[in-house]
Amino acid sequence: MARILVVDDEIGIRELLSEILYDEGHTIELAENASQARAARLRIRPDLVLLDIWMPDTDGVTLLKEWGSQGLLDMPVIMMSGHATIDTAVEATRIGAIDFLEKPITLQRLLKTVSAGLARGRMPVVKPLAGMPIPTVSATPALLHTPEPAPVEAVAVVDRSLLGDITLDQPLREARDAFERVYFEYHLGRENNSMTRVSEKTGLERTHLYRKLKQLGIESRKRSS
Repeated sequence: MARILVVDDEIGIRELLSEILYDEGHTIELAENASQARAARLRIRPDLVLLDIWMPDTDGVTLLKEWGSQGLLDMPVIMMSGHATIDTAVEATRIGAIDFLEKPITLQRLLKTVSAGLARGRMPVVKPLAGMPIPTVSATPALLHTPEPAPVEAVAVVDRSLLGDITLDQPLREARDAFERVYFEYHLGRENNSMTRVSEKTGLERTHLYRKLKQLGIESRKRSS
């Protein structure tokens, strides 16, 4: 799925958004202020950023302008705030934000906005060369022809030996939980139960990793840091 950077100075908001988006299959990076957001942006190129407007060090609109001036605004950014005015939201959109979420953020609104942002971010941007006209395509039947979908028989069969006790007949959430148990048990064993190394391998913060292991019912063992 996608790598999403959540920037908010409120730990409750960060944890809530992280939980929801992680359950949707995304990889989450967290930042509690603009300084951490800058470092995260230089370390990775997120597929989408959820950016709070009001933060103690540098506000989100200023950070948005900064990224734009540095050529780092090459990913969709969705602004968040519980106190912003319409003028602030309009300014953020003018600078480069693609949408605005008003707090408290509802689950349905969050998922819909994130989905639309990711879809927009995946759309290829075609820039014609300077001085060259943009070609037009005649809508002839031959050009509009799309290949037929591959027959079912051509679809690769899943190697069930790689799934362990997981069955594809399970409901999605149960199958995902079963896979995550296998996934985390694998990394715990491979990294000799070092939570630091497992955190690095899986891309989860240690706090989120502990919570995820508890949620999956993975036995708490003596783990080195």
